[in-house]
Amino acid sequence: MARFPLKLPPGVYRNGTQLQSKGRYYAASLTRFYQGSVRPMGGWNAHSTSPVTGKPRALIAWKDNSAVTWVAIGTHTNLYAMSRSGALYDITPASFTTGRADATTGGGFGSGTFGTGTFGTVRPDTTLIMDASVWSFDTFGQYLDGVMTEDGKIYEWHLDTGVVAAPLSNAPTCASLFTTQEGMLVALGAESVPRRIKWSDQELNTVWTADATNQAGDLDLQTNGRLMQGKKIRGTHIVLTDVDAWTMTYTGDSLVYSIKKAGEGCGAISRNCLASIDARAVWMGRNNFWLYNGFTQPLACDVQDYVFSDINLQQISKVVCITNANFSEVKWYYPSGGSTEVDRYVIWNYAEDHWTIGTLTRLCGADAGVFKFPLECATDGYVYDHEYGYSYVGGAAPYLETGPIELGNGDNVLHATRLFPDDKTAGDVSALFYIRFEPDGPETVFGPYTLSRETDVRFGGREVRVRYTGITASDWRVGVPHLEMVQGGLR
Repeated sequence: MARFPLKLPPGVYRNGTQLQSKGRYYAASLTRFYQGSVRPMGGWNAHSTSPVTGKPRALIAWKDNSAVTWVAIGTHTNLYAMSRSGALYDITPASFTTGRADATTGGGFGSGTFGTGTFGTVRPDTTLIMDASVWSFDTFGQYLDGVMTEDGKIYEWHLDTGVVAAPLSNAPTCASLFTTQEGMLVALGAESVPRRIKWSDQELNTVWTADATNQAGDLDLQTNGRLMQGKKIRGTHIVLTDVDAWTMTYTGDSLVYSIKKAGEGCGAISRNCLASIDARAVWMGRNNFWLYNGFTQPLACDVQDYVFSDINLQQISKVVCITNANFSEVKWYYPSGGSTEVDRYVIWNYAEDHWTIGTLTRLCGADAGVFKFPLECATDGYVYDHEYGYSYVGGAAPYLETGPIELGNGDNVLHATRLFPDDKTAGDVSALFYIRFEPDGPETVFGPYTLSRETDVRFGGREVRVRYTGITASDWRVGVPHLEMVQGGLR
């Protein structure tokens, strides 16, 4: 008898068929690969004491000059500030125009003819999609600046919970904004021109008209797209349209900024799909992921087929990106093909370069740093602390599933007689075994077996898949379990 190690490389592989993922992990949710082991993601716990009204589409956390921590949450109907204690304050501007909770087609309900087309048929690209309304936030000094796409006005909030945010004096209308490393506030899609970048004077976000005494300015990009999002990265700024990428670098001369194209055919899928990682930027496009590290290139993705073949293209404006620096992760939440709301996530570990997937509904969030835990908003309107214990309120237990594991070329039948666990704490994880004799044949399920001690098992087949499930609310680990195997014949 020989012991067969169930040792697979980290990360989920889901491009093509299940058989093509042999020797890899194939499915997962609420699990991560980190430092050589499989472990659960942390759970969550409500931080806000009450829910927000509307669909939360952006969240930012920051400290003011007195080291007081704040959170701002923007929904399609309201703007909120949240204190460290979780108390919510409605700071919605008096002149605010309510937006859309969901993306709609340009004609609105009833614009088409009933019965036209067949269910499940791909539609031609002949209908204008009006995006779901999302906020764009940044801080200017200690104050909050923000804009919501449907409203278009830049608002500023001066940290007084008794006073609502107010329109920023002299500021242009825009669709998105960010603050540069040099202290200019940048308006993207300024003055209803979708390719116009306009920036304020240095450290004076009420001065927007350029003259010889200030550094305000503007530029219309030579692009076929519309400006979507911008962020600071070390040494420059990355600015995305929905078709291409640009860098915006401070020069300090009469032009103030040098804005150059950094890539074509690499546009952003949404207005909140971009993350900065020191001198790099990464974002989700319509068909793949992109990385800027001095030049723009496609980011190889082991789950690209899974993500982009099952995504609701009408609702892609809801895609949101959140980083988790403690685990070197960039996470995108997106709506699957059968959902009108965000219901899945995909994660890239940029330190170890692998991917994982999962099912969870979160609409926006921010990394830990300002607060102890990452913050994420759910559809119930509450702000949750994430990576908080191991309780998954309203969620399924963490699990991880392998692709087929074959002996040799899959010609011989394997007979398993004993399972030898390798986990951190005995009894925290169970294992199910799925056995097949042919790639497209029926599966027989054996188990679950608790990974607590050496266990007798009895099953045989040409292919084995394993599903690990966390069965206790603990920080478990799965290393390299072994199966004691006997090789049988060809049938």
